[in-house]
Amino acid sequence: MNDELYDRYVADLRLKSYQKRSVQSYMRSVRQLQNFTNKALEDITEEDVREYWLYCKEDLGWGAATLRISYSGIKLFYSLTFKRDWEVLRSVKFERDQTLPVVLNIDEVRAILGAIPNLQNRAFYTVMYACGLRLGEAINLQVADVDGKRKFIHVRHGKGAKDRLVPVADSALDVLRDFYKTHRNPTWLFPALGKGGTGGPTAEQPVSETTVHGALHRAVVKAGIRKTVVPHTLRHSYATHMLEAGVPVRHVQECLGHETLASTMIYLHI
Repeated sequence: MNDELYDRYVADLRLKSYQKRSVQSYMRSVRQLQNFTNKALEDITEEDVREYWLYCKEDLGWGAATLRISYSGIKLFYSLTFKRDWEVLRSVKFERDQTLPVVLNIDEVRAILGAIPNLQNRAFYTVMYACGLRLGEAINLQVADVDGKRKFIHVRHGKGAKDRLVPVADSALDVLRDFYKTHRNPTWLFPALGKGGTGGPTAEQPVSETTVHGALHRAVVKAGIRKTVVPHTLRHSYATHMLEAGVPVRHVQECLGHETLASTMIYLHI
C-alpha cells in the first residue's frame, strides 16, 4: 500500500506541474515522517504529525526553510493523495527566516567566471548570472530558447510552471555561441558531455547538477572568494546589481519570474 500511495503522490504532483526537484523534496518529507512514526502511511495519525514537527523543530533544530519544505510536502500529501481534514495542517505555521541572501559584487562575479577553465561551465554560469536564472532553468535551456536577434532567452516552465522572456547581453550571447560551436547538440544548450567530454553532439540529457555544482565550488576556491557561494548566489547578485543600476523593481520582478513583488523587494535591503 505504501508504494502505491507514493506512486500516486508523485503522479498528483506532476499533474499539478511541480518541478522535479520539488517532487523529490516533497517525497522525501513524507518518507521522513513515515520513518519517524514507523507506521504504514494509512495508519499515521494527526497526533503523529504534530509530534514529528515538534521533534524536528526542538530536538533536531531544523531551521525555518527546512521545516517549510517538510510542511509543504506533508500537507500536499494529505490534501492531494491521501485526504485528511486535520487541524494541524491548517494551524501550524513555519515563518520564513528574515536573513538577507549572500551577494557578490561585480568584481567577485568576474573573478569566479574567470576562474572556470572549462568552456561549458563558464558559459553556463555566465548565462545564469547574466539572466538571473534559477539552477534548474539554466540546466534545462534548449537551443530553441535563445533568440539571438531579439536578444532574449525564453525560460520555459520556471517556478510555478510559468514561462518568461529574459533579456540577455551581447557578451553572454557571444560566450553561448562560442560554446555551441563545440557541440552543436540539436536540443540542449548545455548537453551532458559524458566521459572524455565528447558526448555533447548526441547527448539526450542536459548537464547534471553535480557537474555544475563542482565547477562553481572549484572556481570560488581558486578565485579566493571567502563568501558562501552556491549557484543561486549568482541569481541574488544579478537582482541586486540590476537594482543598483537603476532598473525599476517591477522590471526586475518580471526578469526573475517572481509571482509577488514582495519576493523582489528583499534585494532593496541589500
